[in-house]
Amino acid sequence: MLRCYRPVMHRSGGILFIVMVAVCGLLTAAPSARADNGYLGDFYLPPDPLPPGPPGEILRTEPSRIPAAVDFPAALPATATRIMYRSTNARGAAIPVTGTYIRPTLPWSGPGPRPLVSFAVGTHGQGDQCAPSRLINEYLYQNRVLDTFLEYELLLVQRIIKRGWAVVVTDYEGLGTPGVHTYVNRLASGHAVLDAARAARNLPDSGLDAAGPIALYGYSQGGAATASAAELAAVYAPELPIVGTYAGAPPADLSVMLPFLDGSAVAGILGYVINSAIASYPDYADAIHHALTPDGEDLIAKTQNQCLGETMANFMFRHNQRYFTVDTAVAPTREPFKGLFEQQRIGRHKPAAPVLIVSNRYDPLVPYGPAAQLGRDWCALGADAEFFTNEQPPLFNKLIVNHAFPIVVDAHRALEWVADRFADRATTPNCGRF
Repeated sequence: MLRCYRPVMHRSGGILFIVMVAVCGLLTAAPSARADNGYLGDFYLPPDPLPPGPPGEILRTEPSRIPAAVDFPAALPATATRIMYRSTNARGAAIPVTGTYIRPTLPWSGPGPRPLVSFAVGTHGQGDQCAPSRLINEYLYQNRVLDTFLEYELLLVQRIIKRGWAVVVTDYEGLGTPGVHTYVNRLASGHAVLDAARAARNLPDSGLDAAGPIALYGYSQGGAATASAAELAAVYAPELPIVGTYAGAPPADLSVMLPFLDGSAVAGILGYVINSAIASYPDYADAIHHALTPDGEDLIAKTQNQCLGETMANFMFRHNQRYFTVDTAVAPTREPFKGLFEQQRIGRHKPAAPVLIVSNRYDPLVPYGPAAQLGRDWCALGADAEFFTNEQPPLFNKLIVNHAFPIVVDAHRALEWVADRFADRATTPNCGRF
């Protein structure tokens, strides 16, 4: 019988950790995580109706378990609390969102109050079982062979905690709670990130001070969420003392992504995008369904309840055209898609605090051009923006290697940049040079 031991996560072993745990998950006949670990409990069922209150208000909490903190306290010296809080969807309605607040157990030595990082995860999937607040409990979720997913972002959370910063991780709208996860929806995602920071500060015994600085940190889907939050904050959450935002590989313009998804290992992500559009903007639902083939309807029905691993196994390397009755080469320029994509474009509002954007020049999933354009758009608005180009040469493009590696490779740069913002050091904007 193959035995898989949970490794301690070290800075240099991040990718090895991800590979080891993923392989173990696929090769072992582990029991259902949902059956053994109480993932399907009452916690994720919100009050109905929601009680009145402001965004960021705590609706409920319960203790959470982080295996590293229990088994290897030196690796992750922290305690965790699962939270449900009020947020706002794309149409301005109040919604419940879940997440996890992780508090370091080591004393904070300053300077100033302990900082908080509002952390936005990359693509996990669209099924409730993929919610970070569930996955954080065990690293590895497994219900059956294909329904398996690793909480790969815990590696980055560990780095944050070991710096003494508190961290709150949002699940986003509909990931864990009832309803469809509104994947890469600009407003819902940005609100969830900001309200997670509010919720963390509202927690009793959080160890946070009202004057403590906040940074936003995210990559890929998370990069879009933090980028959106950065430009929404001045109006939506002006009381939050945000000192900086890291947006790694942000999909700032969804209209250009279809060719990059085409034939990719993660081609099935298209299903998440379509499901999100239907859930976020019901008025568009009939027009979207009319543009789908039977294969397209099958794609959105299946992916709505999958984590990314199963979506990859079911739909990898497929081409977009099989899912649409319209020509995918021109679809982004035609309604209803043109209007939907336009509503999701990031870069129209000036972030009030400094921003760092990082993108690989040869990213085969989230293209470099729109990420750089986001920086130029913010610069034109007078933002304090810094852009860094990861020059890792292209490798196995359809396997999205150049999108996956930078999440770890560029993490040190991003965290040092955040540390500089917490220390109130001078920024190094490079507008006009990218």
